[in-house]
Amino acid sequence: MPEMRFHVRWPDGRREACYSPSFVVKDYLKPGESYPLDEFVEKSRVALNIASERVREKYGFACSSAMDQLARIEAAAKRQVRGGHVTVESFDP
Repeated sequence: MPEMRFHVRWPDGRREACYSPSFVVKDYLKPGESYPLDEFVEKSRVALNIASERVREKYGFACSSAMDQLARIEAAAKRQVRGGHVTVESFDP
C-alpha cells in the first residue's frame, strides 16, 4: 500500500509528521490550508479510519499504525487552546 506522511503545525506552534498507510488523506486535507482544531481532528479521524479499512481489505487486519496516529492526533488536540487552527504544511508520499 502507498503510505505517506502529512506534516502539520499545531496551534501552539509545535510541528508533527503524521503517518497514514494510504494516500486517502489527500482527499481530506490540503497542504497550505489551516483548519479549525475540531475540523482537523474530524477530517483526520475519517481519513485514517478509511486508510485502516483499506489495509484490512488488502491484508485481512486493520492498520494499528493508523489508529495509533489517530490517538496521537486526538491527544495533541486536547492539549491545544480551543479555537485554534491546525495548518497542514506538506505531504511526503
